[in-house]
Amino acid sequence: MKKLLIIGGGTGGTIMANKMRKKLPADDWSVTIVDKSQDHFYQPGFLFIPFGLYTREDIVKPVSKLFSEKINLINKEAVRISPEENKVSITDGTYLEYDILIIATGTRISPEDTLGLRGELWHKKIFDFYTIEGAEALREFFRTWNGGNLVINIADNPIKCPVAPLEFTFFADEYFTKKGIREKVNINYVTPLSGAFTKPKASKKLGSLLLNKNVNLTTDFFLGEVDNANSRILDFGGKAIPFDCLITIPLHTGDPVISKS
Repeated sequence: MKKLLIIGGGTGGTIMANKMRKKLPADDWSVTIVDKSQDHFYQPGFLFIPFGLYTREDIVKPVSKLFSEKINLINKEAVRISPEENKVSITDGTYLEYDILIIATGTRISPEDTLGLRGELWHKKIFDFYTIEGAEALREFFRTWNGGNLVINIADNPIKCPVAPLEFTFFADEYFTKKGIREKVNINYVTPLSGAFTKPKASKKLGSLLLNKNVNLTTDFFLGEVDNANSRILDFGGKAIPFDCLITIPLHTGDPVISKS
């Protein structure tokens, strides 16, 4: 019997596992998926948690419920790919063989790669919304925050869902308007791009929306360091922007199994 092996049980891996199980003859092919987590996170839902629109229960499901019974699910972490041997080593010291391998490990944020970002203010005054932990911590912060400098900063590109930081900004504008404290919140959208977005037409339109909503736009800012002691971010040229609450979209990196293989 031939073996289809998929590393990663996120959205991509889940879709491919179920689709390929339907396409491949069960008598000829086995389908196995390897993922260290027993929970599946619907990542687009992280965006809504800080504003009380979603909860953890809305976006977290057991991984086992998302796969056909004819798919082999292994809750282990893949640690090394050996393409010359058609093998994938997993955390228990064993390995899995394959005829076809699909890598669906996705990407993750790496705040530790920016000096000071994951310092003493992490999840106290500095938050991400690209993880469940960051989104929930930010929700609790927003519930009692009375205003100040809200900085939304993209460390660099590429990132998952490039439009998400803008969506977050517009949600924040609505959220604080409904709370009746929008005039107390100075929102600054800080990006390494030369405009609000990548494509010129979209950038112009979205830049106008930011202006209409009284959101400051700071462009060409490449994050070099976070100064926790003085609550400010600095670019590589030394330009500083103060914050009372920093929403960071940190640098992204691939799964460790890629670099180790």
